[in-house]
Amino acid sequence: MSKHKGSFSNLLKYVVPLLGVSIVVNVLLLVPGIVKKNSSLQDTSNKTVVKADTSKDNLFNEINPIKGYEINASFGDLGPKMLAMGVIDYNKFKSVYEKSGQKLSPELDEILKNTVNKKIRITRDNSYFILNFFWAVGLANKSKILEEGEIMKYGGIKEAGNFASTGGWSLAKSNAMDYYSKGDLISLTPEQENLVEKVSSNVYRPCCNNSTAFPDCNHGMALLGVFELMAANGATENQMYEAGKYFNAFWFPGNYYDLALYFKNKENKSFKNIPGQVLLGKEYSSASGYQSIKQWLARKGLIQEPPKQGGGCGV
Repeated sequence: MSKHKGSFSNLLKYVVPLLGVSIVVNVLLLVPGIVKKNSSLQDTSNKTVVKADTSKDNLFNEINPIKGYEINASFGDLGPKMLAMGVIDYNKFKSVYEKSGQKLSPELDEILKNTVNKKIRITRDNSYFILNFFWAVGLANKSKILEEGEIMKYGGIKEAGNFASTGGWSLAKSNAMDYYSKGDLISLTPEQENLVEKVSSNVYRPCCNNSTAFPDCNHGMALLGVFELMAANGATENQMYEAGKYFNAFWFPGNYYDLALYFKNKENKSFKNIPGQVLLGKEYSSASGYQSIKQWLARKGLIQEPPKQGGGCGV
């Protein structure tokens, strides 16, 4: 993977005022050899960890459904557009799978090379591909959020390449910033763009304390791309929150297993009945919010270890 533009200290100089220590975790997710794939913030107390009996406990199947989660949108020609644009270099993208011992299946290969009108379904098997694919979409699609949002507050376009979501994208033909908000991949009306901004501002992720409207890491940038595609296809606000709930759960299975466990024990709610806007808010889905939930589970002796899964942080 190519190095981030600028030094790590320069990055901290611009983002520490807002992110605090959470940005350290966020950046390390993208640095090879430091954090393994599927990393998530974990409780470091000495509480006893009880391994979940998945034959009796259906919690994991609730957050990561066996059949996956489908949205009312297709890949269309996003893959060919991104290959032509250069934000995805096909050989680099394919090599990621080969180096990790996986294989880019014919179905996934088709998504990159051709127009695919089948509805998008995120599953346990393709969540890693979906993360990388939509990371490129969020990075390259022309966006008000990228050009005028919070990500511009720390040095503007000159320093935007220092974030994990930009400097960490190593699968393009050239520097990631050559494609930053440059492509007409998804056309949005002003109303749809406002909807994306509204929803993104209320959706957090467990690797940091930033909303999707500040997509400084790969998960944030990928979910931004998903929201843009959904909005362009007429999705409602609630449908976008619900999709965000499941996409985050496939990308952060350990964290959302804990959150599902919390709601099950604290409010007697199953994962499907937790409103997406509530679960994805700062109180639960941010790094600080998640840690509070983890501590509550530890105090109650309710910590369980979710099943091990592949996928992970992308690239």
